[in-house]
Amino acid sequence: MGSHTGLLLIVAAGGALGGMARLALSDLLAQRAGTGFPWGTLVVNLSGALLAGGLAGWFGLPADAGLSGGWALLVVGLLGSYTTVSSLSLQSLALWQSGRWRAALANVSATLIAGLALAALGWRLVEGLA
Repeated sequence: MGSHTGLLLIVAAGGALGGMARLALSDLLAQRAGTGFPWGTLVVNLSGALLAGGLAGWFGLPADAGLSGGWALLVVGLLGSYTTVSSLSLQSLALWQSGRWRAALANVSATLIAGLALAALGWRLVEGLA
């Protein structure tokens, strides 16, 4: 098995776990908070941003460290399928089309601004540990 095939399998394994985790957390939050706002996707994307920042601080960015097995499993696979731009986009569009444009803008803004801040926080938290 070549190293490229091995990395593909590692990404697939992480992707399976990340997708299951996203579904479980999103469903739990929908049951608890209701479906009036996509809290599950927001929490998933923000927690994913925090974890991605921490892992980037730990492993270094792929441009710096190359695509290691740990990066492929945890960031590309697990967090790549755990976080979701497509759900963010569709849920924000649904809010907008239902006349809830403020909620749609809040969802996009909170995801982008808080996501960037949490990625930076995650990086900062592990910066000295790596």
